[in-house]
Amino acid sequence: MGCRLRIGLTGGIGSGKSEVSRLFAGRGATIIDTDVIARELVEPGQPALQEIINTFGADLLDNEGRLDRARLRAQVFANPEKRQHLEAILHPRIRARALELADAADTPYCLLVIPLLAETGEVRPGTGQEGRLGENGYSLDRVLVIDTPTEKQIERVAARDPLSRQEIEAILNSQSDRQQRLSIADDVIVNDSDLAHLESEVRRLDRQYHQLADGPDARTP
Repeated sequence: MGCRLRIGLTGGIGSGKSEVSRLFAGRGATIIDTDVIARELVEPGQPALQEIINTFGADLLDNEGRLDRARLRAQVFANPEKRQHLEAILHPRIRARALELADAADTPYCLLVIPLLAETGEVRPGTGQEGRLGENGYSLDRVLVIDTPTEKQIERVAARDPLSRQEIEAILNSQSDRQQRLSIADDVIVNDSDLAHLESEVRRLDRQYHQLADGPDARTP
C-alpha cells in the first residue's frame, strides 16, 4: 500500500531522535530508522560487508566475523576520502531498503529517521516542492528537525556513551550545525525541556500529519 506522507526526521547527535521516534511509534506511525538498516546491511553474509572488507581490509572483522564498527569509524572519521568510499557502499543500499519499507507500510504517514539528512546536500531548502529530494533521494514530503542546544547534546551523549567531551565535540563539528538543519525544516521540535513537552509536540504533529495524509496532496496508495 505505502504510506501517503513521508517525513524525514533528522537532528544532531544527542538531540533526541530516538525518543521522538518512540513517541511517534506509540501513536501508530511507521518508523524507518536508517541507522538500524545500516547495521543490518553489515551483518555477516551481507554483500555490503564484503565490499567494505574488500575496500578497507579484513582487519575490520572481529573474531566472530562481524564488523568492528568502532574500528571502521576510527578509520574513516578523519579521512574524507575513505568516508566517501564508505558512503558510496552503504548509502544507496540504505536508501533502497528504506524506500522498500515505506512502500510496504500501511499507515497514513511514515517517519524516515535520517541523522545526516542535512549533510547529504540532497535537500533543496525553500523550494516548497513535494518530493524535493528527487528520484535519487528519499522523495520526502516534509522534514522534521529535532533542535537541541549544543550543551544539552553534549550532556546527553556524555551520559549515554563512553566518550570524552573532546570526542563528542569532534562528532558535533563533523555534522551540520543547528542553523543548517533548521534551514531544511518544515517542522521543528525544540527538545530542551522534559518528556511532557516532547509528548505534547508529538501529539500536535501527529494530528497535522494525519490531516496532510488525508488531504488532496497526499500520495496515492
